[in-house]
Amino acid sequence: MTTLLHLDSSARPGTSANQPFGSHTRRLTARFVAGWRAAHPGATVIHRDLGAEPPQHVTGEWIHAAFTKPEQRLPWMDAVLRESDQLIDELCAADVIVAGVPMYNFNVPAQFKAYIDNIVRVGRTFGFDRARAGAPYWPLLDQDRKSFVILSSRGDHGYSQGQRIAHMNHVEPSITTALRYIGITDVHGAAVEFDEFGDGRLRASIVAAESQVDELVAQLGAQRRPASDS
Repeated sequence: MTTLLHLDSSARPGTSANQPFGSHTRRLTARFVAGWRAAHPGATVIHRDLGAEPPQHVTGEWIHAAFTKPEQRLPWMDAVLRESDQLIDELCAADVIVAGVPMYNFNVPAQFKAYIDNIVRVGRTFGFDRARAGAPYWPLLDQDRKSFVILSSRGDHGYSQGQRIAHMNHVEPSITTALRYIGITDVHGAAVEFDEFGDGRLRASIVAAESQVDELVAQLGAQRRPASDS
């Protein structure tokens, strides 16, 4: 059995599949989850709507608590870190994570950045030792176990690697950097472009992105299918 963690971070509550101003990323994540459920009927799906319920932002108290050894924490420190612990527990339990992350002003939405800040945490998802030879940091998550799928949307076009304004895209690159830091190296993605144009190019981009989503469901599902099922 697999566990799928489904994250949405768009500020738009509906999907563009059935609402005029709905979210393209919610449309893509919903398609991924539906495909995954169909291919893996026994799968556990955990849904966290970061757009509707943003995680707390990092504060001075949060930092103080996170960098205090667990056995030395005061009760208020455990309370401050409770949401972070829940987010990390969900991440650790998942085999596949699919995240809807639209581009807002060339970067991730603030609510998704808050998610990243809560899951990249010393002692939980990365280790730190000043006396360690070489780099003092190392990932704590199992690199071979998890796959992360970033499903994005962009108002303009040409943000993919090697294209005309790839240097302005701080969505996939920033997420991938943070994920690799904690041990998740198997990262995939698809994106809708031309949203600000709203013409045939947008419609074609949606069709292409949905096709990529279907391919990712099949590809990642095959990697996790027991040998007896093949």
